[in-house]
Amino acid sequence: MAASAGDSAAIGPVFRGVAELSLDAKGRFAFPARQRDALFAAGGTRVVLTADPSRCLLIYPIDAWEPIQARLMSLSSFDERIRALQRLLVGHADDVEVDAAGRILVPPALRRYASLDRRVVLVGQGRKFELWDDAAWAARTAQAIAFDGGTLPPSLDGFSL
Repeated sequence: MAASAGDSAAIGPVFRGVAELSLDAKGRFAFPARQRDALFAAGGTRVVLTADPSRCLLIYPIDAWEPIQARLMSLSSFDERIRALQRLLVGHADDVEVDAAGRILVPPALRRYASLDRRVVLVGQGRKFELWDDAAWAARTAQAIAFDGGTLPPSLDGFSL
């Protein structure tokens, strides 16, 4: 989850890795130390949580979120598909402070949207995190392994690990 040696300060830290966590009774979770350190290096103690069409939550450092929101809101709201995405992503966006213990409160509306109860999974995704209900994450992982019927997207032709 740490930034690789080739990352520049302009790019910022790269978030990666999977952490199984628990929400407390108030709906808070604590970032694991290595994710918290990278998050703080990315711009402080404020993050933006928002809804993702996959029914997980996205967590962005505030500085990474602002250009995304500006770009999204600069698109024409006369296209109903764009308007729907603006409603989902910007309408659900909530600024949240990371406390001294590295915890954030997931707002109730976002917990309901992503069906988050107690056990959650934090997944690093480069410039952001995804927060999943653990059962939904397990199902999504199983689906990814199955490659939807055994075929890979054409854009992965020639891709090698």
